Amino acid sequence: MDTPLSTIAVVGLGTMGTGIAEVLALAGREVIGIDISEAAALGAVASLETSTARAVTRGRITEEERAAALARFRTADTLQAAADAELVVEVVPESYEIKQQVFRELDGIVSPTTILATGTNALSVTRLAAESQRPERVLGLHFFNPAPAMKLVEVVSSVLTAPPAVEAVTRLARELGKEPVAVGDRPGFVADGLLFGYLNQAAAMYEANYASREDIDAAMKLGCGLPMGPLALLDLIGIDTARTVLEAMYAESHDRLHAPAPILGQLGSAGLTGRKAGRGFYTYDAPGGQDVVPDALTPAASAEAGAGREVASVGVAGSGTMASGIAEVFAKAGYTVVLAARSQEKADTAKGRIAKSLERSVSKGRLSAEARDETLGRITAAGSLDAFAEVDLAVEAVAEDLEIKQQLFAALDKVCRPGAVLATTTSSLPVVAVARATARPEDVIGMHFFNPAPAMKLVEVVRTVLTADDVHATVRAVCAKIRKHPVDCGDRAGFIVNALLFPYLNNAIKMVEEHYASLDDIDAAMKLGGGYPMGPFELLDVVGLDVSLAIEKVLHREFRDPGLAPAPLLEHLVAAGCLGRKTGRGFREYARR
Repeated sequence: MDTPLSTIAVVGLGTMGTGIAEVLALAGREVIGIDISEAAALGAVASLETSTARAVTRGRITEEERAAALARFRTADTLQAAADAELVVEVVPESYEIKQQVFRELDGIVSPTTILATGTNALSVTRLAAESQRPERVLGLHFFNPAPAMKLVEVVSSVLTAPPAVEAVTRLARELGKEPVAVGDRPGFVADGLLFGYLNQAAAMYEANYASREDIDAAMKLGCGLPMGPLALLDLIGIDTARTVLEAMYAESHDRLHAPAPILGQLGSAGLTGRKAGRGFYTYDAPGGQDVVPDALTPAASAEAGAGREVASVGVAGSGTMASGIAEVFAKAGYTVVLAARSQEKADTAKGRIAKSLERSVSKGRLSAEARDETLGRITAAGSLDAFAEVDLAVEAVAEDLEIKQQLFAALDKVCRPGAVLATTTSSLPVVAVARATARPEDVIGMHFFNPAPAMKLVEVVRTVLTADDVHATVRAVCAKIRKHPVDCGDRAGFIVNALLFPYLNNAIKMVEEHYASLDDIDAAMKLGGGYPMGPFELLDVVGLDVSLAIEKVLHREFRDPGLAPAPLLEHLVAAGCLGRKTGRGFREYARR
C-alpha cells in the first residue's frame, strides 16, 4: 500500500531535528516539530526563519517558497500532536530508555499504518522495534549533520521491518533530494561504522604520543584529501557522542578497534567534549566556537629550531613514477639533482618522464617554458649510484622490498660522502632495518612522499631511535624549501596515514563479505556522509589490491591485532590476479585501454 507521507512529525528539535524539519518543509511536507522544551521549539522556528531567509538571499528559493515552507511548520510540546502524521522521525538523545518511551507513547497515539523512524546512529533499530506494538512499521532513517546540506540518508531495516515501509521512506528520501542507501541493523550502520573505527584509532595514536594532534590531522587531510583531520572531527561530533557510538559498536563486534580509546573517556569525564564545550582535543575561542586558539599543547613557532646540515645537491635512486616525481620536486625547488637508476637507459627514461610532466605544466599555464628548461637542466640522469659521491642528500625510491632497500643503502654507505643524509621513501618497512645496513645509521631517516609527488603536499618524516637531531632538522628544512608539509612520526608500520587508512579500507571489505551493504552503497555512504574524495572500493582499485594487501599484512604483523587481519576477500582477489585498475579488474571491472 502506498503511503503518501505528506504529514510528518519530527520529535526532538535539537540541531538535527531542526535540520530535518527544514528539509521536509521546503520539500512541501506538513511538519510538526515536537519538543518538551519551549526554548527548543522557539529555537527551531528562529533557525528555520534565519536559514530560509539566507536561502532567499542566495537565490536558492523565492520569498513565496520561503513563506509557504514556514507556514507548513508548526511546533508542539506533546506527542499527541503526531496523531495525524503518516511518518514520525525521532531524534531524541541516544538512550534506549528515552527512545523506547517515545515509541511506546506513539503506539497509543498514531495510526496503525504510521511509519515510526528512529534517527539513531548507535543503537539497535531491532531492539527499539521490538518494544513497539507494530515492529513491522519501525525502521531507521539516519540523516547526516547538517541535514539540509548533507545528501546521504541511511535507510535501516531490521529483521522485523515490512518492505513497503522501507520503500515509502526510500522514495521520500529521493523526493527530498537525498541519496538513500539501504543498510542492515548494526551500530554505526555504514558511514559511522567505518568512520568511528578510524576516529578511534586516531585518538589512540595521539594518546600513545606517537604523533602530535596537529600532525595526525594534517597527515589525513593532506595524505587522503579529507576535509577534516580525525581529532578535529571528533571535537566537532562531540567526544561523548563518539564514545557512545563506539561503545555500541564494541558491544556487538567485540573488535578491539572499536573499544573506545581511554582518552575519549578521560576527556568526556572532564567535560572536555569538543567544540560544544570549548575544549576537547583542541581549545576553541568559546563553547560552541569554531576557531581553534593556542593552548599549552600548541607547537611553538620555534619548534623546528636546531641547526641542520647544508643541502645543495640531491641524489634520487630509482626509475619509477615515484622516483621521477621526487626528482622533479627537488629540481623545481632549485636543487641540483642526480637521478640514478640501474642502467643509463632506465635513468634517461625516468628523466624523459619528468620532461613530459613539465611540458604538461607548461601547456596548462602552471609553468613557464623558461622555468621548464631550467628545472630539466638541473637534473642529471646516471646509470650508477657512483654519481652520488658528492650529493648532500640521497633519497631512495626503489621497490618496497626490505632486502632490496638494504642492499641499496649498503651501496650508498660506500658511495656517499661522510655527513650526507640518507633517506628512504618506504611506506611500510622499518626504517631502522634499512639504517642498520649502513655504518652510519644516525644519518638515515624516512621521507615518505605520497604519489604523485609533485602534487601531494605531505611528507611523513620518520625518525628512528638512532637518527641524529641535525638529520631530522635538515629534512624538516628541506621539506619547507620544496614546499611540502612535514609531519613527524616514529618508526612503526604504516606511520600515520597508512596505519589509519588501511584498517578502514579493510573494514569496508569485511562489510561486503558479510553481505551487509553493496560496494556502491558503501562508496556512496563514505563520499556523501564522510566527505571522502573517493569511496573505499574506488580507492582500493586505484591503489592496487596487491599493494593494499601487502600493507595490511605488515600492519597485522606489527600490531598483532586480530581486527587488522586482511579480509579474506582481498586475499582471494589478489590470488586471482584481480589487482584493480592496473589489471582491468579489482572490486569492479574497468575498460581496457
